[in-house]
Amino acid sequence: MRGDSVEERRFKGPIRGQLIFALLFLALSILLISQLGDQTKWIKKTKFAAQPRLWPMIALAGMVFFTGLHLWRLPRRRILHVDLQEAKRWLQVIEYCLWFIAYVWVVPNLGYLISTLIFLPALAYRAGYQNKKMMTYAACIGFSIVVIFKSFLEVKIPGGAIYEFLPNALRSFFILNF
Repeated sequence: MRGDSVEERRFKGPIRGQLIFALLFLALSILLISQLGDQTKWIKKTKFAAQPRLWPMIALAGMVFFTGLHLWRLPRRRILHVDLQEAKRWLQVIEYCLWFIAYVWVVPNLGYLISTLIFLPALAYRAGYQNKKMMTYAACIGFSIVVIFKSFLEVKIPGGAIYEFLPNALRSFFILNF
């Protein structure tokens, strides 16, 4: 076996990243429980089960308690290199959130069509599809998505600020269709 200890062999399932996840989850749970006094209240003359603080308190206490049990039962208590690699993979997901935020920010400025024709090939390139054929496919798919959403499904997406520079008739066409 890959040099696993006896404790690690009895544990079924991957253990990489579990310690980091459990520690972060415990810290978040404790932070949330510390905010209960400011965020919720006990209301006089209200039934116990209807108290606004009761169920959040029970849920957060359970989160702290069960995370503590999980940490206690973990087969190892040290953060290893594989744990850090796993945490790095979790952080890579944030990149795609940032791509989406940038896209949402750019659409009102450049318009739905232009933004989609920029971002879809860029994301395809980032995902590893780096030849001309795949870039062309991505652009065609982006164009198709815009046409389907704006023309057939009639999704109301505001026109881009860049459309203001077009002549009146063309501007109206682009705002309505692209």
